[in-house]
Formats: sequence, C-alpha cells, structure tokens
Amino acid sequence: MSRPESRKPAGKYRKVTEIPLLQSNLLTWGRENFRDYPWRSTQNPYEILISEVMLHRTQSEQVVQVYLKFIEKFPDVRSLGQASEHEIHEIMHPLGLKWRIDLVYPMAVFLNDNYHGEIPKGKDELKLLPGVSEYIAGAVRCFAWDMHEAIADTNTIRITGRIFGLITRDSSRRSKRFKDLLLELVPPSRPRDFNYALLDLGGKLCVKWMEPLCGQCPIQQFCQYGLTKISEDEIIL
Repeated sequence: MSRPESRKPAGKYRKVTEIPLLQSNLLTWGRENFRDYPWRSTQNPYEILISEVMLHRTQSEQVVQVYLKFIEKFPDVRSLGQASEHEIHEIMHPLGLKWRIDLVYPMAVFLNDNYHGEIPKGKDELKLLPGVSEYIAGAVRCFAWDMHEAIADTNTIRITGRIFGLITRDSSRRSKRFKDLLLELVPPSRPRDFNYALLDLGGKLCVKWMEPLCGQCPIQQFCQYGLTKISEDEIIL
C-alpha cells in the first residue's frame, strides 16, 4: 500500500549535512542508470532549447521521433526562422498543445532579429523568448553550458521534499523555499550530470504513483522519507 504524499514523515525536519556524499552517490548511480535520449548527447543550446520546449507537459518517449525529425529539417535558428508556420505545425502536431507550437516560429524570429540566430546565456534574456518559462531557461543554461541551476519539476521537487522531510503539493515547484533547497543539493561543479541523475531517479525509483523503491535508492540514507522506510522495515522484521 502506497504512502500518501501529503503524510508528514516521522521526526522533525533535519537539514542534510552530508550533501557531498549524497551528490557523489547520486552521480555514480546516474552514470550507471542514464536514460539515453538524443537531446542528452548534445550541448548545442539550440537543440536543447527545442527539446525543452517539446518536453513541456509531454513524456520523453513521445518526443524522441518528433525531435529528431525537427532537428534534421531545422538544424539551427536561421533555418527555423525561414520555415513556414505550416511546416513547423506539420512536424510538431503529434505532440499536441497547439499553443506551444504557435510560439516556436515567433521564438525563431525573435532570436534572429535580436541575437543574430544565437541562443543567449542569460536567464533574463532567455525568458524574453516566446514560450520560454523560467524552468526552460534554467534547463537550457544547465544542459547546454553546465551552469549551476535547479531544475524544479514535479519529480525533482518531490525528491527534494522527501529528502528534507517536507510535504509537497502541486504548487511546490513554484516555491522559492523548495527551489533553494533543490539548488543546495546541486553541485556547482557538475550540475548537468547531477540534474540528469535526479530526473532519472524520479523516473525510475522515487516515483509518485506507486510505492517508491527506497531499498534501491542510492541516497536513501540521506532522505527523511527513506529513513522512515528503513524504520518501518525494521519494525516489520
């Protein structure tokens, strides 16, 4: 029987004091359990920007073929800006969310007009682009340039809440408190690898819709939720 997400773990809130070891354990696990998607094999900021736009509210497996076809046809901002909106819709329509598709062409036009077809590195500049949220801006900075960013989605915030023994809600991914705690976990030296590992942990082990696989988790010993699970298992034994 799964534990409701709203249940508060036993014990008081305890700040993680062994973050370097947590980071090391998760990075090792992430290297061995890496989910290999085509946008993860590049650090081209344009390709990563397109992938993040496509991944918004869409499962990764649905995006793969659309992404590959899109990048083949429009390999850079200039070629995308020369496309017709009909061509963009034709490729992206299997992903749904028409409003998202409608923003891709204006985004290319804006980049060509203001940045000579290059992707800006600044978060504020990225957020000026049509269709680019704070999350997408942070993801592009992290995955393209390995910048120290917290990738705050439902998976990573759920993991953060469990680590620190905090209740999470749908609104938590917009909470400054949770984002600050998540950023505290991300090592400044390897944010790209760490964030991919954290996303994979949320997809494989620290899941929402069933009992999390705490016994297989590389950071269970640092997690308030995971420690509660160990205590329950000891009581059963």
